[in-house]
Amino acid sequence: MNDKGKWTAILLAGSRPGGDPLAQAHGEIFKARVPIAGEAMIARVVRTLAAVDRIGRILILSQEPDAVVAGDLAWIAAHPKVTLRPSGAGISRSIAAAAGSADAPWPVLVATADHPLLMASDVETFLDGVADADVAVAMVPQAVLLAAYPDNKRTWLKFRDGGFTGANLFALAGVRVAPVLDLWASAEQDRKAARKLMLRFGPCLALRGITRTISLANALATAGRRLGIKAKPVLLDRAEAGIDVDKASDYELVSQILQGPSKA
Repeated sequence: MNDKGKWTAILLAGSRPGGDPLAQAHGEIFKARVPIAGEAMIARVVRTLAAVDRIGRILILSQEPDAVVAGDLAWIAAHPKVTLRPSGAGISRSIAAAAGSADAPWPVLVATADHPLLMASDVETFLDGVADADVAVAMVPQAVLLAAYPDNKRTWLKFRDGGFTGANLFALAGVRVAPVLDLWASAEQDRKAARKLMLRFGPCLALRGITRTISLANALATAGRRLGIKAKPVLLDRAEAGIDVDKASDYELVSQILQGPSKA
């Protein structure tokens, strides 16, 4: 297959240090293998990514990639778009080592295996919105998600134009993103704490974030300029794009969504 000019999807399917409680609750080491509505989460995500024509390759990163796709998931390793590769220490370092390599040529789309609600249309919308950005992040507005699922608990990043949650899609256009990956490596523990992240770009941006006097787009653009790149958010308008499976309540909700309305 000629995938010149197409995106490489790096699919993160590793395990947290010390193990993942949700995986352990389902008798698995890797959360990616946890079955939901009758099928492993990673299987749903791989099929979604493979259905996007603009994605030429899917590189699965995990501490033990062969174990992740063992047994009835062996079809994943055999898929013509899929390559398996062991991950290193930390998410960002693993991405940095893979991105731009022969297995994962630029541009790169980063996705996660714990997002079984992801649809090809979400990916297409996101890629359409990347445009000329060096780095783009998919986000779902709080108003959109809570209008559909008012009881859902997520981590909200709040700015002048509202609250947002990540949709676990990140676009990396080329070698210029190296400073972003370096920052990510040093700030992985702060990835869900907007204030701590902003402090890494100076007190002025942090203050504007804390006081919510800056929009999401302006905050990312400003942070990007500090790193010498163009960064932007891409907003998705489908609530389910903002729901991944981190905890038991997420699992229950996503199971209900995938199974559809009760026939009772």
